[in-house]
Amino acid sequence: MPDLPDVAIEVHTRLPPQPLPPNRFRFPDPRNAPAGGFVAAGGDLAPQTIVAAYRAGLFPWPHDGVDTLWWSPDPRAILRPDRFHVSRRLARRLRQARFRVTFDAAFAQVIAACAVRPEGTWITPGMMRAYLRLHTLGWAHSVEVWNPEGALMGGLYGLRVDGLFGAESMFHRATDASKIALFALARLAPRAGISLIDVQLPTPHLESLGCEPVPRDRYLELVAAVARAPSPGSR
Repeated sequence: MPDLPDVAIEVHTRLPPQPLPPNRFRFPDPRNAPAGGFVAAGGDLAPQTIVAAYRAGLFPWPHDGVDTLWWSPDPRAILRPDRFHVSRRLARRLRQARFRVTFDAAFAQVIAACAVRPEGTWITPGMMRAYLRLHTLGWAHSVEVWNPEGALMGGLYGLRVDGLFGAESMFHRATDASKIALFALARLAPRAGISLIDVQLPTPHLESLGCEPVPRDRYLELVAAVARAPSPGSR
């Protein structure tokens, strides 16, 4: 992305990731899961459980009123920050700079907006509470895109675990606003020590932005390299 203008990102993060107690649960090996990705049911949505799931290559995805369902699909979609693809239209919009980008300025607003979908949402009240708690502990983060009048037009949120950012959901209220949020995250990633962005499931839209599907085994190798489990006595 060397020929594109940089994006000014106002960073509002206040806390580094806070220490978490040990995880009480042991996740099954996702390599034994079917391609659809269902790995296990049970446990809880405590901060340490969710962080441990990401380190193991899993994420929570509620269905039919059950919050504690854990998934690791094959293939998995990832974005390497330096491979974000900018279309001509998006490049024009970036150069116009008719927006403001912030990081961690309005996490609660972003997750609430992501949960508003005509087709329904998997962001249940339990999931919302869990990620709001992770945000207060310095683990979950958001990117916001604002218009010149100060209205929130788009954004994304997810969980940062060492060099991994697990992007959970995006939304937009203006054309390309969610794309600008993901572009900003890709720009911020090297400065923040993020080398891998997980976008979970491959879609044509995500692939048009430079995301790529990788086999689950390869994804688990990448996660093991960038989201190492803490040693005893550390966080």
